[in-house]
Amino acid sequence: MIRRDMPAVLAIENKSFEFAWNEDDFIRCLRQRNCIGMVAEEGDRVVGFMIYELHKNRLHILNFAVGPDQRRGGVGLAMIGKLLGKLSQERRNRIMLEVRETNLEAQLFFKKIGFRAVSVLRDFYEDTDEDAYLMQYRYQASAEELAEPHNRISRLAG
Repeated sequence: MIRRDMPAVLAIENKSFEFAWNEDDFIRCLRQRNCIGMVAEEGDRVVGFMIYELHKNRLHILNFAVGPDQRRGGVGLAMIGKLLGKLSQERRNRIMLEVRETNLEAQLFFKKIGFRAVSVLRDFYEDTDEDAYLMQYRYQASAEELAEPHNRISRLAG
């Protein structure tokens, strides 16, 4: 995500959420060292975006949306696929996110991919008294990964 993407990102945000982030919210988040912005493009048009944080052992999705006219076309799945590719058994092994209790579409989307609701966060949002579901995706190592040595020194020596 770069500065010139911001008008399209804000348009998608405003079409997607009743309580949308404003430009200052995006800029404040993206200025943090561990915050990453990603956009999905069709041609030269931004059709979706994701904001996530890098933590020592997890990724945390803060904001995620696909333009209404591009939904159910694989854009969201492709963006989440990029994040899943960043997971490993040895480092970041899960993705976390919060979903409004009224956002059934998002809950079903993430559940279909393999996310599970792990807790209810009461009165989570500042703009309403709405609860959120904390959802999590846990990385599942393949048999080949499990058979490999687990520390870097073993890999370098072998």
